[in-house]
Order: sequence, then C-alpha cells, then structure tokens
Amino acid sequence: MTSPNDTPPSVAPSRTGGEPGPVDVDALAQLSFLVHNALDEIAGQHDLSIIQARLLGVLRDREPTMNQLGRLLGLDKSSISGLVDRAQRRGLVTRTVSANDRRAFQVSITDAGRQLIEQLAAQFAERIEVSVAPLPDADRRRLSQLAAQVVASDAHRRGIDLRTTVR
Repeated sequence: MTSPNDTPPSVAPSRTGGEPGPVDVDALAQLSFLVHNALDEIAGQHDLSIIQARLLGVLRDREPTMNQLGRLLGLDKSSISGLVDRAQRRGLVTRTVSANDRRAFQVSITDAGRQLIEQLAAQFAERIEVSVAPLPDADRRRLSQLAAQVVASDAHRRGIDLRTTVR
C-alpha cells in the first residue's frame, strides 16, 4: 500500500533502447492513455461516450456547422450526423439552419448539455490535478503550455480553427 507521500514509481523505460530521443514517445503514449482513461471513466459515469463528451466540450464555446464539427472531432459526415442525432434526442444539443448558408446546419448546446459538460469538466479537472499534483507548479504550468502548443500546431497543420466564439 502506498501513501500520497511515497515517491511515484518510475515510468517504464522507452522501447527505443538507449537514451531517449528528443521525444519519449512511450511516455507521451502513457500520458495519453492516462488522460483518455480518465475521460472515458468520467464520461461513462454520465452515460456518455468519449466522443459525446468531446462533442459537448466543443459546443461549450462555439456553434459550428455540422461540417466544421466533423473536422473538429475528426469524424465523417454520417458519423457526425448520428452523434448529433443521439445528443439531440437526449436534449443536449440543438440543430438549426445556418443563417450564413441555408444548406448547412449549426449545432449548439442546450442548457441541459451545458450543465452536464460543466459537471464532467469539473470532475475531469479534479482527476488531472491529482495526476499532476506531484509536479512543481512551474512544471505544471509548463506542461499545460507545451500541450496547448502541440494541439495548436496540429490544428494549424490540419487547417482547423480552434478559436472560440465568445458568447
């Protein structure tokens, strides 16, 4: 049994052999699994899949068209339609004809959807805080900054606009 004051176990060694290169891919993969598993567990407690949680997270601060939503979530047209249909049946989102293009639909979060994602986000933040608690404050800030840079760079490379719409 361990206590919060025990030294955490070291991360499994890199499979690349020898000294880690500029990026320890195994460590990043393990971090990804940690985050993914936390989100999966918390979303499941709210009867959501990870992709449904991501949908609501995206809609907290923007009202994209179905096509934009598909790009943001990395889903094709039929997958995004089914995802939005299921969320709409649960009363979590609405779909309206776009004012800019009558052929397109915009998706927005409902009050029930916003309330649900805020609960999920608070639980997720708590879980991640526990995971990074052993790091000094400066390292936690730096980790957040680096993660934001990686995400922004990838979005730019894929032509995705991550700017949000202020309400």
